[in-house]
Amino acid sequence: VQLQASGGGLVQVGGSLRLSCAVSGSIFRFSVMGWYRQAPGKERELVSHITTSNEIVYEDSVKGRFMISRDNANDAVYLQMNTLKPEDTAVYYCNALTNTGSSYWGQGTQVTVSS
Repeated sequence: VQLQASGGGLVQVGGSLRLSCAVSGSIFRFSVMGWYRQAPGKERELVSHITTSNEIVYEDSVKGRFMISRDNANDAVYLQMNTLKPEDTAVYYCNALTNTGSSYWGQGTQVTVSS
């Protein structure tokens, strides 16, 4: 299983970025697709996840600003990030979870929000 994350970069406060995660093979193998982030000196944390039935969870600080979506036709998951803040700066990781508990990670993409 390969997860290829892309779309990170440097953006000013208030700007937007769209992260993409391309899944090798069928995305239907995974019951949950998620985005996590890890800032320097901090633990990795869940940003958002989406299930096969489109149940969505957001971390409190991103509610109303970020939107996750799942593209089953193209085996991809996206994270639209709007109104970015300096505290959103982190490496963002894509995660895929099967219904048997197997977890897969992408390589991470850096998001830097400058003030």
